[in-house]
Amino acid sequence: MDAADNPALPVTYAEVAAASGRLAGHAHRTPVMTSRTVDERTGARVHFKCENFQRMGAFKFRGAFNALAQLSVEARRRGVLAYSSGNHAQAVALAGRELGARVTIVMPQDAPKVKVEATRGYGAEVVLYDKHTTSREELSASIAAERGLAVIPPFDHPHVVAGQGTAAKELIEDAGALDYLFVPCGGGGLISGCALAAAALSPGCRVIGIEPAAGDDATRSFRSKTLQSCHNPDTIADGARTHSLGAVTFPLVLALVHDMSTVSDPELIAAMRYLWERMKIVVEPTGALGAAGLFERGFPVAGKRVGVVVSGGNVDIAALAPLLRA
Repeated sequence: MDAADNPALPVTYAEVAAASGRLAGHAHRTPVMTSRTVDERTGARVHFKCENFQRMGAFKFRGAFNALAQLSVEARRRGVLAYSSGNHAQAVALAGRELGARVTIVMPQDAPKVKVEATRGYGAEVVLYDKHTTSREELSASIAAERGLAVIPPFDHPHVVAGQGTAAKELIEDAGALDYLFVPCGGGGLISGCALAAAALSPGCRVIGIEPAAGDDATRSFRSKTLQSCHNPDTIADGARTHSLGAVTFPLVLALVHDMSTVSDPELIAAMRYLWERMKIVVEPTGALGAAGLFERGFPVAGKRVGVVVSGGNVDIAALAPLLRA
């Protein structure tokens, strides 16, 4: 049996394939881009899966739509709740608008303004909280119980993971078999889904997760084989400020991911700027994690076929400008 369809795992590749069918006609099949400059820099043939061109600007729409699409009509009518620093918030808000579900989003007060405004623009109610004094999970559970809402977590949900895996499914279908796949990692939803797709469609591919050094819980969990946490990591990669991997994503990472590594915020900013200047694509800091890992961590990719998931492009220009100038 293929590892990606092992029934002992919390999600299988068959669920990724089913999610692909649900997303058809709703999610964009985002472009796969190449760069001669990047190939010369790395010595590899690099294919970038550009989820910055996905609806609402990030891969998160895939998992959110797949999860909401499997709710009953009655559950959608009652409404759904999600908690997120930004991209998952926008994704659930947009998916809810598409599927006729009322949406409430719990967001930290310091979430990027552009993401808060976009979430409201998709029609969601936004509830702000102080992340230093309030647990988003506890606040969300309280609101959901009071209102009878279905909770769509940002990563630790089988339907969310399956939806995210469609990004790598499309990448491999369009680019062909890969030797390496670099994937940003926060709570592990994206890398878990992508690892399922890679195991099924490109079995020799080594899947590498990249997270910010300030939030290295997934890397420590991968190394120790025990779940580690990191409270409110201080990193520019706001989409990867998760506390830990989850009950769904942790076993998938252990079973299917080949290595994990971290990059510093300065390395992340440099990679993001490089993609802006050389490939002319707008990438947010979290979205550049995979590229930063490829550029900075010395993986033996020369002569290999490499995939990089660019996870999003929702940039808060006002907040980012001083960092780019520096």
